[in-house]
Amino acid sequence: MSIVPKISLKDFDNRREEIKRQLYDAATNIGFFVLVDQESPSVDDIEKAFELSAKYFALPQEVKEKRPFVKLENCGYEFKAQVRPSTGTTDLKESVQLQYHKKNLYWPEAEDISQEWIDFMEGIMKKNQDISMKVLSCFAECLGFESDFFTKAHDISKTTAQSTLRLLHYPDISGQKVEPDMWRAGAHTDFDCMTLLYQRTGDHGLEVCPGRKSHTEFAIGDEWSPVEAKTGEIVINIGDMLMSWSDDKLKSNFHRVRTPQIDENQKSRYSIGWFNQANKDVNIQGPEKKYPLTTGEEYIVSAMKRNYERLSEKINSL
Repeated sequence: MSIVPKISLKDFDNRREEIKRQLYDAATNIGFFVLVDQESPSVDDIEKAFELSAKYFALPQEVKEKRPFVKLENCGYEFKAQVRPSTGTTDLKESVQLQYHKKNLYWPEAEDISQEWIDFMEGIMKKNQDISMKVLSCFAECLGFESDFFTKAHDISKTTAQSTLRLLHYPDISGQKVEPDMWRAGAHTDFDCMTLLYQRTGDHGLEVCPGRKSHTEFAIGDEWSPVEAKTGEIVINIGDMLMSWSDDKLKSNFHRVRTPQIDENQKSRYSIGWFNQANKDVNIQGPEKKYPLTTGEEYIVSAMKRNYERLSEKINSL
């Protein structure tokens, strides 16, 4: 049974204070919650996003690799390239990462995928931005900031924006024996402020481990809880950046995607993530000033450096 609460956004304007309390309680305890009954993005929007995501991953490999992943830009396509410090092995997945203002540099070309695909992904970004800011406005008030504090910090129209849409595909492994070190996504936390994750009904495997005390802590507990996969629902988790920004009040906890065994559903798994990251030039410091002042860009670079150091330690210990 999952420990992750479901929070209904139905009649949001009239229930805002009630919903705000529920969001804050979930964020300060589990760091994960599931949104239901949202007006946008609709179930039709989400199903269309999965349809177009599958269309992209069905492209020939050489077409997808026209826009290879650029780490410092956090954009482009990668295949079985991400290695987690928790495992020291490569995640069994491929993904493409898209940023709103970098269409001409890192997005697939219209002649390879279609203009409809590009227009839709741009639109789904805006819908994710809107619902994200609705949630973050509640957190802003709970932390003592102005309601639009995080909205101003996450302006995806600017060239300093870092928020990212990520389409993910975990390939079919039907009939394959799963070794202990094989993970669709090894245990990790997200570097961003807040992640919105979409899953398809039946595509299970996501698990969460609560209990983290600090945004720089790397200790992983033993108690993992599953997060149900259901089309139309939005799984949200707090990221390291927001944990730091809240002086560790809002919890960014470890999560992973388990690789299914032979007697389970081993067919392709698709998911879609929207990663809210503060603009590069935004100042980040919690109301209690627990941590030194940094910027959106500096925070991500520092988090990547910590991750690399932990990965090196893991590899050297093998």
